[in-house]
Amino acid sequence: MPRLRRRRALLASLGTAAATLLPPGAGTLAQAPQPAPAWPTRPVRLVVPFAPGGPADAIARSIGERLGEIWGQPVVVENRAGAGGNIGAEHVARSAPDGYTLLLCASSHVQNVALYRSLPYDPIRDFTPISLVAYYSLVVVVHPSVPARTLAEFAALMREKPGEVTITSAGVGTPTHLSAELFALRVGAQFTHVPFQGAAPAHTALLGGQVQAMFNNPVLAVPAVRAGRLRALATTGPRRSPALPEVPTVAESGHPGYEVGTWYAVIGPAGLPAPLVAKIDADLRRVLAEPALRERFAGQSLEIPEPGPEHLARVMREDLERWAELIRRLGIQPN
Repeated sequence: MPRLRRRRALLASLGTAAATLLPPGAGTLAQAPQPAPAWPTRPVRLVVPFAPGGPADAIARSIGERLGEIWGQPVVVENRAGAGGNIGAEHVARSAPDGYTLLLCASSHVQNVALYRSLPYDPIRDFTPISLVAYYSLVVVVHPSVPARTLAEFAALMREKPGEVTITSAGVGTPTHLSAELFALRVGAQFTHVPFQGAAPAHTALLGGQVQAMFNNPVLAVPAVRAGRLRALATTGPRRSPALPEVPTVAESGHPGYEVGTWYAVIGPAGLPAPLVAKIDADLRRVLAEPALRERFAGQSLEIPEPGPEHLARVMREDLERWAELIRRLGIQPN
């Protein structure tokens, strides 16, 4: 009997020890960990805060089509234009952080915090960065009647005739405007700004000789340069544009550190779960690596930047600080 009691006691102690090694609820079917829900199970909206037909719209439709094929659910591009992109951005900021509402924003997303006196959202805190998807540098172009054949000569012309050189843009506070202001500040010159409501009418005015220069987007500038209707003096990016490899950058032309471009990125509402961010980022990388999309982007003078949420977060913070300082210094306000 003593031996039997000792055996029972040993078995009981072993059972207690084994129980302490198991997590609470182990062995209970009702408390077993459940698999994460599948995503997406319904269409995803990709909001573009600009009108149809522009670069952002084209980019959104290109990547949205392929993402829809990968996800097995439609990606619906929804244009919510107005107030420099603020209307669409506010809509996404107020959306649920479930991955079903995303924003295809441009670099103006962070510039607007300094351009508009009060925004109903914070461009950093109220969003989750996912990935950059496209980038283009601007092209400094002049009408053939302008005597300057290099950027140095153009800067000298601006200094010799303060305020007489006319530079057009797609509107007050747009990248085509701010890039010209930044350049003039660096070279100690003045110019007369002639803004239009959009890049296309500004480009038309330049072709007609109504204005003398523009820091233009490559979609409009490159064909005109190749046709001899405009003269390219420089490009504004960190490296030469693949569309105009023979044209030096502003930095190469004697202004190191000058770098301006327009980037496009996919972001979501604040609080987007990290696993969902990682999935969308991974699928975007897959789409952006496809030769067909790269060829399509190259045809639009678009480059594919470094992807990833960490890189995008850094770019957004740095751009916000840089442009806010310039906008406040010059007192620029949108029309």
